[in-house]
Amino acid sequence: MAKDDPAPGSFAARVDAIEAAYEFMLAYAAQGRTDEPAGPGHIRDVLTRAVAAIDGIAAAAKTACPPAVAAAAAPMVDVLADDSRKALAALRFTLAQRAITSQMVDNLNASIHLRALLTDLFIIDESLKG
Repeated sequence: MAKDDPAPGSFAARVDAIEAAYEFMLAYAAQGRTDEPAGPGHIRDVLTRAVAAIDGIAAAAKTACPPAVAAAAAPMVDVLADDSRKALAALRFTLAQRAITSQMVDNLNASIHLRALLTDLFIIDESLKG
């Protein structure tokens, strides 16, 4: 881990992992796959890492908030917790499928739940940089 890399499990590291997974999902959706390649670095592996990053993201966000803004951030962290539960349900349901097709991932990318989660992350991440 480089000196500037966020600590594993931190809010920043989780955001990085989720963003990387989303970028991979966009590319996978464009492939038109009706099957699913196996092995490390493929869609199932990427979605599994995304689930791990999302699970606990609200607690990581709460920890990342400086004490001076914790009270103001609390309602937004609650929104993040709610949206992360919904996104996790969609991701876990996708992972439970026999094969993960491009069409399935395209619909997952379009899911309001995943988009809401990403928006929450961007808002909180930007506020922490300020």
